[in-house]
Amino acid sequence: MNTTHFERAIFLSWYCAKGDCKFCYMSTQKGLIKNPRKARRSTASILAEAFLCKKLGWKIEFLSGGYESYTTDELFFVIKAIKKIYGEKPWLNIGVIKGNDLKLFKPYIEGVCGAVECINPGIHDKVCPSKPIKEIESMFRLCDKLALKKAMTLILGLGETINDFLLLRRFIKMNKINKITFYRLKPQKNTVFEKVKPVTKEYYAEWIKLTRQNFPKTQIVVGSWLTHLDEIHLLLKAGADAVTKFPSIKLFNSKYAKIIEEEAKKANRKFTGTLTKLPKIDYSDLDGLKLDKKLKKEITAKLCTYLNKMKT
Repeated sequence: MNTTHFERAIFLSWYCAKGDCKFCYMSTQKGLIKNPRKARRSTASILAEAFLCKKLGWKIEFLSGGYESYTTDELFFVIKAIKKIYGEKPWLNIGVIKGNDLKLFKPYIEGVCGAVECINPGIHDKVCPSKPIKEIESMFRLCDKLALKKAMTLILGLGETINDFLLLRRFIKMNKINKITFYRLKPQKNTVFEKVKPVTKEYYAEWIKLTRQNFPKTQIVVGSWLTHLDEIHLLLKAGADAVTKFPSIKLFNSKYAKIIEEEAKKANRKFTGTLTKLPKIDYSDLDGLKLDKKLKKEITAKLCTYLNKMKT
């Protein structure tokens, strides 16, 4: 039996210096954030989340944050700490990264993700005016020189059609993409997409099917929403490898978490890891990681908070 798993994106901050992607929640918050540093999560909460991912068998999809939410040195510390705690190199999805930073991060990361979002150039330029695809492709060329893997994200429902798959196929081939995450648009309040009708599950599955047929070795991750979880088995059957975009701590062992595991069964997949059964967490596992004592204490406190939330 083939397997599937859950991938959790670890968010670093709710601030983005660009903040003008027409579909994005961060675009509704930028004008409200007077001090970007206060929109960042604590280091302890980020590292506690990485620890939970390891214990629950969740893959870390990538570290995600808006443009300029962290300095290079701050980000470097977090990346190294996550690699130490999780035991594997994380992916980065924090915008276009400069060459010197990529060289610094290289020993500690698996690769970088380009937030392409929409492959249709006319729509992309309107929806993501401050994220030129050419800049993402330039970053990918640097990745090639540094032997770093490359990923991309794509949102369905921004106005593209299935005919735009030809553009995606060309992009994946030209940039030698190793991993792609698909999302369905979730209309955000106070954006131009607030009242847009969601794409159908059949349309979503067709994109996955075509991607799998054309790129049998590319890793495909799919994000759904609580209102559309019954589509997951179709996406897995179409060729997806894993599932993401689920509030797995807040809704651990909820009816929604159980639906995801059932959807894996419907697709004849064994679900590795768990969204419903809390294993015994041994805090002493942090002892051998040589963390700063104060930071370790803060991580333990955050873990207690998360675990209490997951038990209720």
